[in-house]
Amino acid sequence: MNEKKSGSYDSPLKATIKGISDLFKKQKKDVHLSDSDRLDDVTIMVTGSSSGLGYATAMDLAKRGARVIMAVRSGIPEKGEEVRRISGSDKVEMIHVDLSDIESINGLVQKLKEQNTRLNMLICNAAIVPRISRKTKQGLEEMFMVNYLAKFLLIRWLLDEDIFITDGESLPRIIIVSSESHRNPKVYDWENFGKYKDYGINKTVELYGYYKLLLTTFVNELSRRLNQSSTKFSVFSLCPGPVNSNIAREAPKFFHPLLKLVFGIFFNSPEKAAVPVVYLAASKDLEGKPLDYFFMMERKEMDEKTGNPGNGQRLWELSENLLESLGIRFSKSI
Repeated sequence: MNEKKSGSYDSPLKATIKGISDLFKKQKKDVHLSDSDRLDDVTIMVTGSSSGLGYATAMDLAKRGARVIMAVRSGIPEKGEEVRRISGSDKVEMIHVDLSDIESINGLVQKLKEQNTRLNMLICNAAIVPRISRKTKQGLEEMFMVNYLAKFLLIRWLLDEDIFITDGESLPRIIIVSSESHRNPKVYDWENFGKYKDYGINKTVELYGYYKLLLTTFVNELSRRLNQSSTKFSVFSLCPGPVNSNIAREAPKFFHPLLKLVFGIFFNSPEKAAVPVVYLAASKDLEGKPLDYFFMMERKEMDEKTGNPGNGQRLWELSENLLESLGIRFSKSI
């Protein structure tokens, strides 16, 4: 970024402490998820659903009657079989995707098209926190790709191929798991957008927050573009709060016992953290809403700069230009 910043999420220690403090604050519960909130005859694809938050989300959705497509890099077929067995649902499928690889994302979309699979909802959950920077097959920085650009690309391709059901009783929903760390960066680093950069663990958390800023800006811009004349899509985002998951699996090994202890004692279980995600998918109260954001079960405003149309337009154009430089063009203008 262009200027030095200090905030709650710019180091692993600060991020851990912030997560713990968030849980000790008295949380408002603006909404409630009931067992009667069913999802029968609804098809939902969940990325990053072989473990942690995504797995718990897939499990809850299956129990509510949804047809669940678990889009994952690993855990095939055992994780899907496990969800089917525990949920009692036979409407659970798995499909492979590596969100760091553009060709793999295209393969996922083409497979859905070939199978005539159409979605009522997409839940973009997958994210990584690498120990050091790594290049993808296409030469992009991996965390930038997985945590932001893959979501832009996947959604654009799904829209291009008419995978979303837009003529059903309910509006299609796109639900994107973000983070309160999107508030930490003070500026956008447009000049270095998409450029590969070397970094180590101390920079990882800061960049994680920056990519969440890009992602949350995309949420606002996506809703604005899809719903220009009338509300046609519901685009929702949330921070699930601190989750006891394996997202920090690449932290230095000497740190693992401490993280395991802290996460286990202080952080929410994946099942509890999944409640707001499932609420955004299942709640009838959200029907017809073009945009919403939650921190756990509390409705909040996103950071002001993410809703600025100028920032949204610039991010959109830079994303399209970057993908065009890699030979990718979209058939539909949004």
